[in-house]
Amino acid sequence: MIKYIPELKDKEGMENLTIEHLLQMTSGVKFNESYINPFGDAATYYYGTNLRKAIYKRKLEAAPGTRFSYSSGDSQMLGLILSRALKDKTLTQYLEEKLWKPLGMEYDATWSLDLEDGLEKTFCCINARARDFAKIGRLYLNKGNWNGKQIVPKEWVEACTTADTTNGGVSYYKYQWWLQKDNNFMAEGILGQMIYVAPEKNMIMIRLGSAYGKTDWDTIFESLVQAY
Repeated sequence: MIKYIPELKDKEGMENLTIEHLLQMTSGVKFNESYINPFGDAATYYYGTNLRKAIYKRKLEAAPGTRFSYSSGDSQMLGLILSRALKDKTLTQYLEEKLWKPLGMEYDATWSLDLEDGLEKTFCCINARARDFAKIGRLYLNKGNWNGKQIVPKEWVEACTTADTTNGGVSYYKYQWWLQKDNNFMAEGILGQMIYVAPEKNMIMIRLGSAYGKTDWDTIFESLVQAY
C-alpha cells in the first residue's frame, strides 16, 4: 500500500498495511464512521474539500489483518490507490470505460468530488438510475459476464462473494459487498440504496430512497427471495 501512498510511510505500522486489508475492512486504521457526529471522520470525508490531506492524517489503532471494522476511510484509500495507478485518467473516466459503456447504461450518472477537478469520493456518492444499478447487479449475477463478454474476471466475482474469515475477516462482508444468506449478496448505500442479488433464484432487486425508514430491508429482501 505504501507504494501508492508514500505519504503514510512514516506512520507506525503502515508498512504492514495491504490493499487486501483495505478491501476486507481489516486495515486497523482509525476512522470515526459516525453519520451524526459533525466532527467525525465521515463528515470530514463527505463535506471536506481535500480528501488526500485527510488520508495522509490517518493512523493505525490496531494491527492490520486482526479485526473487521467497516470504514469509509478504507474505501477512500482504495480510491486514491486506484487513481494513482491509473496515472493519466480519472476514476470517472475509468468507470465509464470499463463499466458504463460496456454495460450499455441507459442514463448518465454523477460521482461527487471533493472539489472541482478533484478526487472522486469512492466511499460513496455515485448517483444513477435504478435500471443502471440493476445492470451492475446483473453483471455480478452472471459472474462478470455481459451478453457473452467477460467484463469482470469470473475469479474476482467469486472472490468478492465468498466469505473469508481468516486474518480478521467476517462471514458477512467481502471486498465491498455485504454477504447474505443462501449465497446472496448486496451493495448498500448510507440512505438505504441497495442492489440485492440472489444468484440461485436468478433475481436482482433494487431499492432507492432518501432514508431507510423503520424497515428491516434485509429481512424483506430475504422474504421476497423465498417467495419467488
